[in-house]
Amino acid sequence: MMIRNIRLSMVEYHDILWDIGYAKTWEEATINLDDLYSEQPPLEDFLAWRDLRVMEECHWYGWFIDYWMEGGLMRDMFTHKITTSEHWNMLMEPTGYSRYQLDYDRVVGKDTIVTPSYDPHCGTNGDVTSGCAPVAVISSEKLIDYTEGPAETAAIANVLHNDERTGQYVIAPEAWDCIWEELIQNGKGLKTVYDRPGGGSENEYSFSSEMLEEMIHELDRLIAKYSGSEWNTKATANRVVFLLTEHRALIQIELNEVNTGMRKLTDKDFLGPKERGQRRELKLQQSEDHSEYFMIMEHQKLKENKHRDMRRLAR
Repeated sequence: MMIRNIRLSMVEYHDILWDIGYAKTWEEATINLDDLYSEQPPLEDFLAWRDLRVMEECHWYGWFIDYWMEGGLMRDMFTHKITTSEHWNMLMEPTGYSRYQLDYDRVVGKDTIVTPSYDPHCGTNGDVTSGCAPVAVISSEKLIDYTEGPAETAAIANVLHNDERTGQYVIAPEAWDCIWEELIQNGKGLKTVYDRPGGGSENEYSFSSEMLEEMIHELDRLIAKYSGSEWNTKATANRVVFLLTEHRALIQIELNEVNTGMRKLTDKDFLGPKERGQRRELKLQQSEDHSEYFMIMEHQKLKENKHRDMRRLAR
């Protein structure tokens, strides 16, 4: 299982969606696969998507880790509760249902006792015949790091080497560092996110304290879960905790910088609904002529009149 910093994952995920035209189906996505990592998305597109999705995507990030660590156990990504096959199938069609329609209590029931069940893809008759639980956990950031990269590559190679299905095809260990150098240092092979023009710019974007706190909240949940007695004897769980603890520390530093003003946010940064509301109210208070306030009120009035006229026409 590959893990990337939750903050950087948000940026990369959006950019890939932009590359494939925000495709809703596999067929739509495959049409634009050649466009992956070819351009830097416009900032406006990035901001619009982020304001709409970032708070919920934090939970999807944690759900992804739970899914693989628990071998495909069916969970609701919003509450992290074990869920039913019916609800699971609805969740697997995120564009087919609204957030309201997917609500756990509405579909499953608040007090329903659910028998744990697993994604059929992870069973003996599924696509992953050996089960979905990871045999190793790899860090995306460490894999491209010039100091830690070779060791991370060796971790991948050892998994393949020790598997009877693939071991005979793995090249000798003395060549592993060479492979890493060719792929990472010399940039050979298929295009990756790091080949995107302006790549590595994820850290240039600012998130509001509201968003950073949501990321930390999700990381705290995962760290507490996989450091517990049920998990802490497993190497994969210990690796998850180690990596997420590193990521949490970095996000905490950024949150401190935002809260103390060391890292300045602008109205074009990723603010989140609470932060935007506070800034809008502050602007109205500081405006001597209150023109913005009256513009907003006038806009709201026009909207109300439009809806009223439409209701009249409908009669």
